[in-house]
Amino acid sequence: MAAAEAAEPIRDGHEPDRMRSQHGTMTSVRTRDDRGDGERRDAVVAPSHDDAFVAGASTAIGGPLGRRADPRRSWWSPLRIVLLLAIMASALGAAIDSPCSTKAWGDGYEIFSRGCYSDIPLLYTGRGLDEGVIPYVEDPATTGDVEVEYPVLTGAVMYVTALPISQGWSADTRLRVYYSVNAIAIALLLALTVWATALTVRRRPWDAAMVALAPGMILAATINWDMWAVAATALALLAWARRYPVLAGLLLGAGASFKFYPVLVLGPLFLLCLRSGRLRYWALTLGGAVVMWLAANLPIMLARFDGWARFYRFSSERGADYGSPWLVARDAFSFDPPISQLNLWAAGVFVVFCFGIGVVILAAPQRPRLHQVVFLTVAAFAITNKVYSPQFVVWLIPLAVLARPRWLDFVWWQAAQVVYFFAVWWYIIGQATPEKGLPEAYYWAAIGLHVGATLVFGGFVLRDIFQPDHDPVRSSLGADDPGGGVLDGAGDVIALRRRSSGSGEGSGHDVVVVHGRHSH
Repeated sequence: MAAAEAAEPIRDGHEPDRMRSQHGTMTSVRTRDDRGDGERRDAVVAPSHDDAFVAGASTAIGGPLGRRADPRRSWWSPLRIVLLLAIMASALGAAIDSPCSTKAWGDGYEIFSRGCYSDIPLLYTGRGLDEGVIPYVEDPATTGDVEVEYPVLTGAVMYVTALPISQGWSADTRLRVYYSVNAIAIALLLALTVWATALTVRRRPWDAAMVALAPGMILAATINWDMWAVAATALALLAWARRYPVLAGLLLGAGASFKFYPVLVLGPLFLLCLRSGRLRYWALTLGGAVVMWLAANLPIMLARFDGWARFYRFSSERGADYGSPWLVARDAFSFDPPISQLNLWAAGVFVVFCFGIGVVILAAPQRPRLHQVVFLTVAAFAITNKVYSPQFVVWLIPLAVLARPRWLDFVWWQAAQVVYFFAVWWYIIGQATPEKGLPEAYYWAAIGLHVGATLVFGGFVLRDIFQPDHDPVRSSLGADDPGGGVLDGAGDVIALRRRSSGSGEGSGHDVVVVHGRHSH
């Protein structure tokens, strides 16, 4: 049954362009044909027509795309172009990293000052991979190394990519080859992420160019193995958009076995399916995620539980760390509770954010798009966490593009992330050599900048939710939730509404609408 569900897309009979529900309310969205602008309903949205920033920038190369132009006649389709941009971005990232690889990451000052630091070569030797230690299963203490502190599929990638390396090579050559193998894999994962993003929302493939060209991707993709989780999440959202809920769940389960954050997608997805009466499809997705997670994790749990649990112990035992507002609270305001209490504070603030997002999902006049609330949830997790590693920005980039594909807002948000990216490296330099590094107060300001920029970007997403005319996706496509799969065009079954129960002022009160009935 599950296999059949995964192999065939869900067909529930509703029409995306004329969204009607058998229960509750009807969502009304006008199409381009309704507005009478004469454009084909299957036409790709051209950024130079849809985005004022791109339209202005296009004057440097001849102006916006002509109204009679038909990109389908060219071999260089939007999808091929954005994939080429992804390849070029990876090549630029490799050039930025080349000073470090040339010296095999041996110059501590240079790897930070040039912004080419990477965990990948350092953990090759620091986690026993150069000695052939199998992560989780074997105790690396036998070789004087440290346990791998990542979920199991990340450890598997770390180990498998070390297998082709010959022990007969010099230490520097082994480091370079190990890094290069992983960098090539990450370049392919970036291209896969761009491909999935381009296809997730039909008729808006050009949005994926923002993912390919994002400075955060170019600078941070090769810091760690996060791109495996990013690609899995992007593919999961594509599978959900194409109405393959089991496949979406399998991919989310795989993503959560690389990094924790993909599991967060299930929270807002549940509330959206609850509001729209699509819980069956959410259950299929949850089932797929659980099956995949168990398939990846259970063998390691049974083989050596302590090795498997290292990631969870490490996450709970670490204190306020780089990039986190909790570090500013500790160092600037002397807020330094015990780790157990800090865990409660961080979790509590995140739960408050999630509660607010949940209210938005159930109370917004028009149900939010899936990608909007997924971005808000993952962003809330990133900025309330005890650490904000520089590569965490790659989690957010594809989600931000799907949530609010506006170039100007994306550019200034990325600019703030770039400032933080270099600030953290110069702050680390300053801890060793204060006269050369970034003063502490400036680093606190950089943390405030990246957190504040993400909050402001999230604020624009919230405005789009409550004022759908501002939403670039809905306004350009004239659809309810393109990319939302079975959610697109679904009516409300359960939603919070502000209803009036009397004629006097202040008589309005919140009610829960359920299939046309309501309860206080």
